[in-house]
Amino acid sequence: MVLASTPKVVLGCVAFTIFWVLAVFPSVPFMPVGRTAGSLLGAMLMVLFRVMTPEEAYAAIDLPILGLLFGTMVVSIFLERADMFKYLGNMLSWKSRGSKDLLFRVCLVSAVASALFTNDTTCVVLTEFILKMARQNNLPPQPFLLALASSSNIGSAATPIGNPQNLVIAVESGITFGQFLVGVFPAMIVGIFANTCILLCYFWSDCISEPIRRSESMNRADALRSRSYNSEGDIQVAIRSLRASSLSRELVEVSTICDRRDDGGPRKITRSASHQRSVIIEDAPDQPGFNDGEKDKDDEVLSKQRRWKVLVWKYAVYLTTLGMLAALLLGLNMSWTAITAALILLALDFTDAQACLEKVSYSLLIFFCGMFITVDGFNRTGIPNTLWELVEPYARIDSPKGVVLLAVVILVLSNVASNVPTVLLLGTRVAASAAAISPASEKKAWLILAWVSTVAGNLTLLGSAANLIVCEQARRAQFFGYNLTFWSHLRFGVPSTIIVTAVGLLIVVSY
Repeated sequence: MVLASTPKVVLGCVAFTIFWVLAVFPSVPFMPVGRTAGSLLGAMLMVLFRVMTPEEAYAAIDLPILGLLFGTMVVSIFLERADMFKYLGNMLSWKSRGSKDLLFRVCLVSAVASALFTNDTTCVVLTEFILKMARQNNLPPQPFLLALASSSNIGSAATPIGNPQNLVIAVESGITFGQFLVGVFPAMIVGIFANTCILLCYFWSDCISEPIRRSESMNRADALRSRSYNSEGDIQVAIRSLRASSLSRELVEVSTICDRRDDGGPRKITRSASHQRSVIIEDAPDQPGFNDGEKDKDDEVLSKQRRWKVLVWKYAVYLTTLGMLAALLLGLNMSWTAITAALILLALDFTDAQACLEKVSYSLLIFFCGMFITVDGFNRTGIPNTLWELVEPYARIDSPKGVVLLAVVILVLSNVASNVPTVLLLGTRVAASAAAISPASEKKAWLILAWVSTVAGNLTLLGSAANLIVCEQARRAQFFGYNLTFWSHLRFGVPSTIIVTAVGLLIVVSY
């Protein structure tokens, strides 16, 4: 593809540069509008500068990707409501044998959770829990936060629903869920072990070798909490005793109004102080007021029914999610499978869906719409294709040097332009170059792109949204706050990214 006209090239580069600056640095001083508004601004400028027509802009929006992203968001929201992530958090501390065991569990659990529920969701729900657990066990938070962020990125590479760039790759390439899993999952497992070893090497002195020891202050705090819990229990017992002995005097104002029934007998009327209304209890003159035993029994029955309903609903959520994963493994359309699972969960909730749908990140969906238009407009200038033609002869995946060069290009571009735009810019070009070698090489090229662009997010703190989520969640955590700095992440991120990328490439290339 030749370059477009000079005005279109210049204006297209201006629009894409504005999008890139606002996407990578969403809080720039001169225009702190954020990523979503920045993507819409870039899309609008592409149309306004006549780089593309409005019809071409609408056609650039990839609806299957948006549908898959929306469906997985809704499923993740229901899984969080069903305490799935709470159970995952409990797995981290269950029978822990020491700080190194805890670090390994954080890496493994966050990787598996990210592969199934996206890396961003995993980081949102597990950051504060891991931070609290580290503080309570008198351990430094930094290695565990780095383990969560880096392992979430590595684990998300294993499936098409693990992160947004994999969604794009799966839809664009036509690779099924099962093929994607078989191709990248072994690399993910080896990468997690390599990442854990690097963490242990870096923070060996911070991770004590014996089982997790608790500080004396923590033990005293636990004792105080235990005593306070016992005191609360004693208070609750006293309250129940008071209710049983003097309910009519303390909780309910009772006034007996002696009028006459039809047969001349007295009628007892109870007036509730809380509801300010009168209720006829019994027409017999010697009938007692309230039967506390029957009331407690009714409350217990209602409580059991409520617990059963919640339990049945949770199992329905888990079974629906397993059904979605099974359908994806069978090769059904990923977008409609995720949307169907989301609609089933909304129907099973038996409540107004507005409360659940309000938790969907519509700003991310809008960001994707603007990004699709902006990147497509930039492709129409001819610059990406011209640059790729210069690199392509040396980046073919039929030679080790070509694979290394391609990985370096993807790694650098993913940290400069972000991973999703990198996939949109390079995906079809890398696949076309590989297809010229053999049909099997095309699938391998897509998997290489998925692996490298995802692991590249561990290079710097700004490399992926998951890193920023962990950083912000840790900084804002109440009572357990911790500031994960850019340089502390970079010191670990550079060697981890290089080693994990290289180890994983050896496995993906051999697929």
